[in-house]
Amino acid sequence: MNHNEVVEIGNAYLLPLVSELYGLEGCDIQLIPAHDGGRNIVYTCEKEGAKALILRIAFLPDRSREDFLGEVEYIRYLYEHGGSVSDVVSSRNGNLLEEITHNNHTFFVCLFEKARGTRLADNHYRYRDGVPITEYYYNCGKTLGKLHHLSKGYASAHSRHRFEDKYNAESIDTLIPDSLPLLKKKLFELLTTLEQLDKNRESFGMVHFDYNDGNYSIDYNTGQITVYDFDNACYCWYMFDLAGLWTQGVGWIQFEPDAGKRKAFMDDYFATVLAGYRSETELEDSMLDQVPLFIQANIMENIVDAFEVMRNNGEEPACDEELSYLIKCLEDDIPYKGFLHDIYSCEEPFAYEVRDL
Repeated sequence: MNHNEVVEIGNAYLLPLVSELYGLEGCDIQLIPAHDGGRNIVYTCEKEGAKALILRIAFLPDRSREDFLGEVEYIRYLYEHGGSVSDVVSSRNGNLLEEITHNNHTFFVCLFEKARGTRLADNHYRYRDGVPITEYYYNCGKTLGKLHHLSKGYASAHSRHRFEDKYNAESIDTLIPDSLPLLKKKLFELLTTLEQLDKNRESFGMVHFDYNDGNYSIDYNTGQITVYDFDNACYCWYMFDLAGLWTQGVGWIQFEPDAGKRKAFMDDYFATVLAGYRSETELEDSMLDQVPLFIQANIMENIVDAFEVMRNNGEEPACDEELSYLIKCLEDDIPYKGFLHDIYSCEEPFAYEVRDL
């Protein structure tokens, strides 16, 4: 079942049921266009005098009821303990998750409060007037630090998948084409290194796993960040999210031709992020030595996701310039996503010659 088929079923069958389950009668319900590889159909629900809401209907069979409950219960926990997240809205039955079966296909339904503000991209990457952009960097770290601090005290009622459930030798061997033997070898080595890391309470727990400016909104009156889209949340090392924040920062200086200036900016940027992060939770200096390792882990996630989307869409594996660049970084052990390396071009950021598979 693909996205368009689910939209048709939604219009004819699901939305009337969902409206009754959640009391959405009289709401203006509008479909949000799907992004490539999207696993849900998502709608905005707006009604005069009421909070705007986001409706999500999941249709792929790759997650269980237990996994969905693990997600929404984690979000509710974060919200109730002061995390800046979009809260889950209970149905009229008092459930955080509703399950609808139609023609032997199961759909999982969740409703969320819409985050206050807008995404940075929707504001053309302009920050608050009269406020230095460093406030944003600091708040990115602070918001993430709060979520991680809360996760250190979280005990789940329902299980959520772990990093190694998806990122393991068997799944990598199946998903990555045999025409990329060096990439497979490097991914296996990376997995072996990660497996040797501690998984204690201070280093390993529930993380967002996709913490970037596409998954939070900013209140431009206050600068507050509200996080959403915990679709990929899992048990993982907290450093994965933090290294992801490092990679997000490159966008602010990606067109600078001088590698020395790029490095100086990234040092200052990440120091500000860390100051915000440490204002909410502890982080040992020794953990920062793992940032390059987890930048590589983020690249692995990007590569695996790209091939997984191709497979789910029934497409033959292929490498565009962006994917070829990421593969080159792993195959040649190039650190920091190549941003400080000769491979990087400020004229064509994060692009490399396309390879045939």
